[in-house]
Amino acid sequence: MHIGLYFGSFNPIHIGHLIIAEHVIQHTDVDKLWFVVSPHNPLKEAHSLLNEYHRLHLVNLAIEDNHKFRASNVEFTLPKPSYTIDTLTYLTEKFPLERFSVILGSDSFQNIHRWKNYEQLVKQYSIIVYNRPGFEITETHGSDITVLNAPLLEVSSTYIRSQFRNKKSTRYLLPDNVREYIEANHYYQK
Repeated sequence: MHIGLYFGSFNPIHIGHLIIAEHVIQHTDVDKLWFVVSPHNPLKEAHSLLNEYHRLHLVNLAIEDNHKFRASNVEFTLPKPSYTIDTLTYLTEKFPLERFSVILGSDSFQNIHRWKNYEQLVKQYSIIVYNRPGFEITETHGSDITVLNAPLLEVSSTYIRSQFRNKKSTRYLLPDNVREYIEANHYYQK
């Protein structure tokens, strides 16, 4: 089985993430897509993150009706900070019959040379890149790469968190059940 790994903070997961994930399922040979919730991205500040178990629960709420999607907490038990190559190595050892690909935006792919052991990553794993405006792929680093033109929304988790903080509507920006759960638990209010 071909499993696409969509790594992210998902702080919180929103409709843009879900659109990209569905596009990957529909336009590649990926059989299942795992949302790998990162407890701490080494390239991001940790203090702005909602607790990882809360973010995992929000992902589960968002994808509960899609059998091709799964929320993964694999990085919760791995050493911190989380590095993609370490997670891939662990998953490959744990699931030797599965084929894993990494899903990321072209903006992230442009920085892949800054990732831990990126040479090993691009040599051993295929990469599915969704284009982001202003971040054209000009260097593939010798990777097995698939580039997609997925529909993109100008929405970010940062914007959604600011909407919650400022008591503004987030309707249509994330699934209703996720929005309602965030509001009921007063996440992102401070």
